[in-house]
Amino acid sequence: MVNEAGKHIFSKVKAIFMDLGFDALNNFHYLRHNLRGNRVRKQYFSSNADHPPVILLQGFLGTRGVLIPLERHLRESGRDVISIDLGFFNVSDVRKSAQLLSYKIERIVDRFADEHGITKIDIIGHSMGGLIGLYYVKRLGGHRLVRKLVALGAPFNGTWTSALGVFPFGIFSKGIWQMLPDSDFLKSLKLHPHETHDTEVVSIAAKYDALCPPAACHLQGATNIDVSVGHAGLLMDDKVFKTIGDVLDHSPHLKKVVTLSRPR
Repeated sequence: MVNEAGKHIFSKVKAIFMDLGFDALNNFHYLRHNLRGNRVRKQYFSSNADHPPVILLQGFLGTRGVLIPLERHLRESGRDVISIDLGFFNVSDVRKSAQLLSYKIERIVDRFADEHGITKIDIIGHSMGGLIGLYYVKRLGGHRLVRKLVALGAPFNGTWTSALGVFPFGIFSKGIWQMLPDSDFLKSLKLHPHETHDTEVVSIAAKYDALCPPAACHLQGATNIDVSVGHAGLLMDDKVFKTIGDVLDHSPHLKKVVTLSRPR
């Protein structure tokens, strides 16, 4: 039994190194941008945006710096974009981060709704950021304001690679425990897909992602799309940016969708 557990852990570690090797350039750029930290230039709303503003959420151990390439792309396509400061390397309890997100979104809407006519927003969350977004939509009334939630490599079904990070991160991070498969948090979060109401949920998974493979990201009741990158590539690759733009502009092409039925 111990030998089987050892083989399982070895296979996970091997997969991570294969992911790093396959997507080496995107991983390099991800780490480079991550070092920028959470102090980024604040930009709010332009006077000519024709789309709902987009809120960006980084993943576990990610800073707002990793969101800069996607933010730049979205701005160039005519969207207003805001990244939320979720604390140092985003290691907090998903519920607390969602409460912080709720507070900041309410402030943004109160401040800019009249001037810019904001009635809806879109959220894009990478990895654990996707869990934060879904919790906000389903448990904190976010469905009233969120038009689309786009999750990038979000472990809705949990990921065993979280177990590799329990030491040392598990000592001070509740979030890493929440991302384990069959955690009480994930079981509760996935219940009742209809609780997203009119919010469209899209989960984009990376085929070569060892941290959050597609099976971990496919969410019942959502539109599920697989793209040919690794975990870091979801925030760095132009192909993914185009897919995100298509999702925000239109409904995804059916041929890209992994169909999951809603529970009765």
